[in-house]
Amino acid sequence: MAPKRPNGAGAFPKPVDSPALKQPDPSALYAALDLGTNACRMLIAQPKGSQFHVVDSFSKSVQLGAGLERSGRLGRASMTRALQAVRVCRQKLDRHGVTRMRLVATEACRRAVNAKGFLKDVERETGLVLDIIEPEEEARLAVVSCAPLVSTRTEQLLVVDIGGGSTELVWIDLSSVPKQERPRAIMRLHAGFHPQASPFPAAKVVDWISVPLGVATLRDQFRDVENDAARFALMSWFFEENLAEFAPYKDEQTRAGFQIVGTSGTVTTVAASHLGLKRYDRTKVDGLRMTSDQIDTVIRGYLTLGPEGRRRDPRIGQDRQALIMSGSAILQALLRCWPTDQLSVADRGLREGLLYAQMSADGVLEDGPF
Repeated sequence: MAPKRPNGAGAFPKPVDSPALKQPDPSALYAALDLGTNACRMLIAQPKGSQFHVVDSFSKSVQLGAGLERSGRLGRASMTRALQAVRVCRQKLDRHGVTRMRLVATEACRRAVNAKGFLKDVERETGLVLDIIEPEEEARLAVVSCAPLVSTRTEQLLVVDIGGGSTELVWIDLSSVPKQERPRAIMRLHAGFHPQASPFPAAKVVDWISVPLGVATLRDQFRDVENDAARFALMSWFFEENLAEFAPYKDEQTRAGFQIVGTSGTVTTVAASHLGLKRYDRTKVDGLRMTSDQIDTVIRGYLTLGPEGRRRDPRIGQDRQALIMSGSAILQALLRCWPTDQLSVADRGLREGLLYAQMSADGVLEDGPF
């Protein structure tokens, strides 16, 4: 005899109303778009205390600079990929009703002879106007984005932003700034590397340089070298040769009070490999400190894997496997020039700097600690 079905069995459950997520006020939102040599990235955020809360984001590899070294022009396929990515960004901006935004293009558009025509096409197709920013502003924004990671014990700071088409290095002297004010002094650089007289203690920019070699452009210059290890060594030494004009290049630095902050996909990928992450986790990577020996171990591991092994490594990923060795060559050159006990990993960069700069200029960030 079949068991008797209890009363109410199989009936639809009574619906439970869940509170809808409160949408942020569009007037409080800011957006930053970075169309780089390798990727198109955007963040939409709202101020929260002394920092900001990300509401939406977008990142897509577009390889805008593919073939630029050879032809001096943006390729048709590259421009199509980039335009499609910017269209997605426009949809997100419209969805959130964002009106405060800064949209920029960097090294590939600085160098390509047809870049202005391409950006006019972007404006016509999407209604978005992208500014081609100068290397100094790009370097300045990268520095501002890293302000929360600057230690109060840091007296000499080197910020390195390894991009797709260029690498920016900024050397900052914080020794005359009170310890608790050092991160905030970095933030104030959004107004310029040589700001006007201010009542606040100022960070001094000793020197900065924009090297026209990033992970994509450096790889393209040595594409004809077949041996993997030889190509890596040549890229690293060639990059170091391009640092000769950087003022602190030949100065020996004391390790106490010296901090290097690295911001790029290369640095975060090396950090993820060091941690053995099966899935990338920004909360574990951003702010991580790695020793020179730990970084060297990861890079040696990449060389041991070879091209095929790196292609299959999930921590590197399909989009980055072709660029990881040129980025590692840059990173190794920097650590050879400035041996340091630790490198601070920043999963942040131009987009975050653009947001901080806008919010700081509008006075919507609080003065509390980072």
